[in-house]
Amino acid sequence: MTNRPLRRAALAGVTAIALLGTAACGSGFDDDSGPAQQDGPAALQILIGSSGDAETKAVQDAAAAWATASGNTATVTPAQDLTQQLGQAFAGDNPPDVFYVEAGRFADYAAVGALEPYGDKISESGDFYESLRTAFTRDGQLYCAPKDFSTLALQINTDLWTRAGLTEADVPTTWEQLTAAAEKIKAAGIMPLTVADTRDRVGAFMVQAGGWITSPDGTKATADTPENLRALEYVKTLVAGGLAAYPKQLDAGWAGEAFGKGQAAMTIEGNWIKGALQNDFPDVKYAVHPLPAGPAGTGTLSFTNCWGISAKSKYKEQAISFVEAMTTVDQQLTFASAFGVMPSRESARDRYLQQFPGDKPFIDGAEYAQGPVNAPKMDSVLVDFDAQLGGLAGGDPKAILQNLQRNTEAVLGG
Repeated sequence: MTNRPLRRAALAGVTAIALLGTAACGSGFDDDSGPAQQDGPAALQILIGSSGDAETKAVQDAAAAWATASGNTATVTPAQDLTQQLGQAFAGDNPPDVFYVEAGRFADYAAVGALEPYGDKISESGDFYESLRTAFTRDGQLYCAPKDFSTLALQINTDLWTRAGLTEADVPTTWEQLTAAAEKIKAAGIMPLTVADTRDRVGAFMVQAGGWITSPDGTKATADTPENLRALEYVKTLVAGGLAAYPKQLDAGWAGEAFGKGQAAMTIEGNWIKGALQNDFPDVKYAVHPLPAGPAGTGTLSFTNCWGISAKSKYKEQAISFVEAMTTVDQQLTFASAFGVMPSRESARDRYLQQFPGDKPFIDGAEYAQGPVNAPKMDSVLVDFDAQLGGLAGGDPKAILQNLQRNTEAVLGG
């Protein structure tokens, strides 16, 4: 469920959504009658976007346990390219019964009636973090149960921090303090911060300034605002002033790699960085802190998937039973131990932190996190915005936001 690498097969994603839109036309997605539901044993097909062997095995084991207890069968298949394979499956009128749905693509599926809106049929659905419920809600309906989530936090290389003459008292809690610490680190001959040049990282500054790309319900463009301008202007001062560098400037594939190599004292990443550093840079000593607050206060971004159920499934009741089993507190904690995700249920928080106390800044972020843009057909608009952010150091923040505003209005208006 990680958001790495950041530029995931954008063209393939656009193509897959186009296939989905084609499949929706005349496919019966919006036909109230729907497919005939089958009672008795079900043969569920489950398609997941796995982060690796550990996640695949954990989900397959959980599915097998559910199948044994319920008398059904469940086949879990890890996708090579989840978005593309789902698009092809819907276009071929043969979607899986259950599948991972990224929050950033949820609106595309929901808008064409491809998803069964079952979310509030899950026991204690109000126990899911409100920010995660919002990510998968459309027209007042919770469509699908959040599977797990990640947020962004600030990672500090403690050795480089000390070498720059900084202490725990210098850990930044505001933009002003971040700038002050970065200037001291730069003076010591160390790159202060590395951060990816996309809305999935820079967007956190927009939230901290009180802005975002769209309104909370995803119906209005809100890109060209003083709040967002203040955020982009601040990030520009960091990058243009040598206080921050994009990973490509450090010859790294992503910020976690640059951080792991000791090329920067700080980075902004999600909790997936734990496994990456443990595997690739086990000797790096670092601490995790909340992101510094901006003019509007604290702010971070969340990344999450839900368990989608196809509106075309013949086994909806059995599929809901399956998701119910996958989202219990015990099962979510098992997944957390197996492949490093954070539970989507608030009631799992204390037990999770007992096991992973260092993740507190990440899990606390759920209370004030902004999810991905919750509007359909925004893929190409956001890809263009990312491209503009890549040139922010020498670019015009106002022009970038005006362009984003126009493009977003064109999509939402259409």
